[in-house]
Amino acid sequence: QVQLVESGGGLVQAGGSLRLSCAASGRTFSRNVMGWFRQTPGKERDLVAAISWTGADTYYADSVKGRFSVSRDIAKNTVYLQMNSLKSEDTAVYLCAARTGAYEPPSPSPYGYGYWGQGTQVTVSS
Repeated sequence: QVQLVESGGGLVQAGGSLRLSCAASGRTFSRNVMGWFRQTPGKERDLVAAISWTGADTYYADSVKGRFSVSRDIAKNTVYLQMNSLKSEDTAVYLCAARTGAYEPPSPSPYGYGYWGQGTQVTVSS
């Protein structure tokens, strides 16, 4: 059974930091782009950051550039999202996802990702 399990969410004050982790089990995603999305009630899932299978290439939404950093540990089958200088507008459920096919490029659409975690809540208080 393939699983992606996020952890590290919580309540933090504006300006603070959190580090999210996404641990994969059941198969390796060493040849898949991994992404972090976020979602608020009634809205679509938005891609926040993505990282290539080698970890050499990363993508960030404009709203988080310079504040968030995505990384991966292939040996641990784990992806991380370091979030600094958090703002109230960063409040959302954060979901980890893997591109459906190996070697597919990053995609801003959630429909290109076939594997999803259950999400972790991040709440930033102002």
